[in-house]
Amino acid sequence: MINPMLEAELLAHLDGQIASARRLLKLVLGQGEAIRARDTEGVLGKLAEIQTEMGRRGRLEQDRTKLLQDAGVLLGLPAPQVTLERLCALISAEGGRAARERSAELRGLLGEIAREHGINRALMRQELAFLSHLVRLIGQEPEAGYQPGGQTPDAAGQSAPPLHRTLDLKA
Repeated sequence: MINPMLEAELLAHLDGQIASARRLLKLVLGQGEAIRARDTEGVLGKLAEIQTEMGRRGRLEQDRTKLLQDAGVLLGLPAPQVTLERLCALISAEGGRAARERSAELRGLLGEIAREHGINRALMRQELAFLSHLVRLIGQEPEAGYQPGGQTPDAAGQSAPPLHRTLDLKA
């Protein structure tokens, strides 16, 4: 029971997902370049563009849900149980090959986006830690945590001298 309309919708949807993922990858890579260049305005600009693209991806997810529901009706299954392989049973063999290829390309793009986003997050954490350090130095605030020798700073930021207590007892 080949459904040419479903095939066209599926392939068009996958093309839309791939185009969106490519745009998102380009934006994430651009954000990484801006982070490395310490270009605050560039980072914020890319963030706004990423948020816009994520809005588009939200609409694509709604389309995906509808596509799965429609296929579920044809297959007699609930939408969460509709897989690509089950969808391919409803379309031509050529359409199935194209759908599998596009799906693999999409998974690869999404994996690359996730990796680059993780790198960007690490770079941002590093930059923010450095900025925090500079602000503490300028404000003459103590560093958080332990000082050399294992002491912790007191409220004024000074390390308390070590206490040495000894007992010299004879019984």
